[in-house]
This record gives sequence, C-alpha cells and structure tokens, in this order.
Amino acid sequence: MSTYTPIATQTLGSAAASVTFSSIPQGYTDLILVINAGCSGASEQDCLIRVNGDTGSNYSATYLYGTGSSAASGRNSNQTESTAGYPIRPTLISTLILQFQNYSNTTTYKNWLGRANSANSMVYSHISLWRNTNAINTILLYPSNSVNFLAGSTFSLYGIQVGNAAQKAQGGNIVTSDGTYIYHAFTSSGSFIPNIGLTADVLVVAGGGGGSVYAGGGGGAGGLLPFTSQSLTATSYTVTVGAGGIGGQVTSGSLGVSGNDSQFGSLTLVKGGGYGGGAGFNINGTAGGSGGGAGGAGGTPASTTGGTATSGQGNAGGNSTDSTGSGTSGGGGGGAGSAGATPTTNTQIGADGGAGLNTWSSWLSATSLGVSGYLAGGGGSGGVPSYGNGGSGGGGRGSILYANAVSGVTNTGSGGGGVWYGGTGGNGGSGLVIVRYLA
Repeated sequence: MSTYTPIATQTLGSAAASVTFSSIPQGYTDLILVINAGCSGASEQDCLIRVNGDTGSNYSATYLYGTGSSAASGRNSNQTESTAGYPIRPTLISTLILQFQNYSNTTTYKNWLGRANSANSMVYSHISLWRNTNAINTILLYPSNSVNFLAGSTFSLYGIQVGNAAQKAQGGNIVTSDGTYIYHAFTSSGSFIPNIGLTADVLVVAGGGGGSVYAGGGGGAGGLLPFTSQSLTATSYTVTVGAGGIGGQVTSGSLGVSGNDSQFGSLTLVKGGGYGGGAGFNINGTAGGSGGGAGGAGGTPASTTGGTATSGQGNAGGNSTDSTGSGTSGGGGGGAGSAGATPTTNTQIGADGGAGLNTWSSWLSATSLGVSGYLAGGGGSGGVPSYGNGGSGGGGRGSILYANAVSGVTNTGSGGGGVWYGGTGGNGGSGLVIVRYLA
C-alpha cells in the first residue's frame, strides 16, 4: 500500500489567477498538497488559500520563518483567507507542502500544517485554522496581490489513510464495515481508489425527479442498478452522484425537472427519475430511471400517461383518465419496486408513488442510509381532498390545495411529490453510490 494515494494533479499550461481542487474524496484521514509554483510580477508573493468557498473571517495562522541570517514569527486571526506558504517567486523554484489533518470529519475545526522554501530566500513554516466543522471538499489557491501563477506550476493532491495499512481502497463520504464487508458510500461525487486489485459489488442510484404543479404528477425515482463481482484495478474510478430534480414552481407555473444521472467508472449510466406531468391538465409524465406520474386528465374523454422507465432500472409512472370533464389528479411517480399508482377514474384524490426496494437493506444498515431499509420510492401526486403518499424508500407525498408538496429524501433517489394547485412541487432526492468488498 502506498503512503500517498494520488487524487488529482494540475499542471498549468498557461498563467492562471487561481487553481481549484473540487469534489475532494472524503474517504481519507489526511490530505497532502504539494505545490511547485512561481508567480508573475517582480517580487515575492504569498500563496493564499480558501476552503469550501468560505470568504468569512474564519481563518487564523501562526508562522515562523528563517533566512539563514535572521528569524521571525507572527500570527494573524479573523482573516477572510489563510496562507498556503511563502514565498512564491517570479521563477519556478518555490516548493510548498501542506497537510490537512482529519479533514473529512464533521465535528471539529479544521487545520493544516505547511512548510515552504525558496533556495535563495527563506524557509517558512506555519499552522492555519479554519473555524468550521464541515468536511473540506474544495480547496482554492491563488497568489497575493492579484498576480498569476506561472505556466508550468504544478499542484498535486494526495490522500493518506492513517493507521489502517490493511484498508484495500480509499474514497467515499462514509467508510464503514459490518465485519464481513467494507462499505464506501458516496453521498456526493468523488473518486473510488483501490490500493490493490479487488472484487467489489457496486450499487448505483440516480437522482429522483421533481413533482409538478397544477394537478401535478409525482416525480419518478432515480434509476437503481446493482453491479456484482466487479474486477477493479489499482486505479482511480470516477463516481458521479446525481442531484435530485427541482420541483415545479407555482409562481411560474413550471413543471418539475428530471433527476440527474449517476455512474460508477465506465459502468452503465443510471438514469435520473422523470418529472411528473402537470401545469394544467393533459400533460404526460416524462421518462427516466423510473417514470414521472402523469399530469391530471381533463376533458370528455381525456387521458394522460405516466413516463416510461429505463429497462432494468425502475418502473413507469401512473396514468390518469377523465371521462366526465371534471378533471382528475395526476399519477404517482414510479419507484424502483413498483409502478406509480393511477388515480380512480374521474376523481381528484391523489395517487401514491411506486414503492422502493429493500433488497440492499444490509448495505443501508451498515452505512446508516436509506429509509427503513428502502431506496428509490416514487413521489405521490397532488389532489383534493387528499394527496397521494410517497412510495417506501423516501418518496415525497403530494399536496392538497394551496400547500407545498414534500421532497424526496436526500441520498435515496426518491421522487418529489406533486401539487394540486397553489403550492410548490417537491424536489427529487439526490442519488447514492455504495461500493462494498470483503474485509
């Protein structure tokens, strides 16, 4: 097992005002950032840093430096940025190394140790503090005084898993074990990095679709696909976790938005859930991993159809039929376990979203994810006098008159609820990727 696991490297092909590392994997204990850089202008500059886009006065630093003939120290606090090292010079001779300690926990303030040197200038050491308990997922670097990094400057980010030499892979927001398997759960996009070749099972769930307004159908669940006995090599696999689609907005009369796709490496793309039909009568649901529910039907006769599902990834949304001209509610969004419900002909009572699946309940128990062991439920449709319920696994319920629908649960891929009239549709729940292998 290597001491440093490479995460990302950037080499500037032309001068740049800043460099950003984003979507940093959360499965390591520490991060190491190695910088070899120069800057434009005629004088030495500080290399400055911000994390997670925070521009508040939340940074402090204590530093010590020596030139060979003198030494000094100092401290600053309540700054809107901190130091990554000093100096960077108008030539590519400055090296900076930073260690971000315990960067992925969510209970303590974050700090990083740094050392820097320029052979004809000084040696510099510092410790910086960011007064925030969030895990670090983005690092922004830039020279002081609005100058640029020189072309040819390199920036390399590595991960360290301290105290667990036997761990076979890195990456994920949650890394845990049930005694038989190691689980790496990605609740946001990142990288899965085996340290050795291994055989793994992978579960991929896409983002759920948004529910729509005006006799709105429920959003479909994001597609769900398992991949068993995957042979993985010691390389980096990109993990994409799809966001949920936004619910329809009553102020603009807009429909919902489909969920975003999820993917592990080059395995089959898993499709986001379709959004519900709505915005008045006779608008169909849309296709997706699971289809969105039909919008309410109105006319004599009239019918609308739920969106179709992607083969093997989910189920269709429910339909709607009206034969009297009184108007009906929309259909429920499809779920991973069953199709969305179709409302009783000629009624305005909301229809339930399709059920999710609990096939992977042991995975969810180990990672504390899902809803009662289920994932990927469809959103319920809006209605009067009662709404449709969301499907098991986190589907959002619909709404009655002048009320907002409920969003799908985060990281379940569930659909958002639809609205009868006068409210906002529920957002789809974001997706999820879980990788497991034998401990």
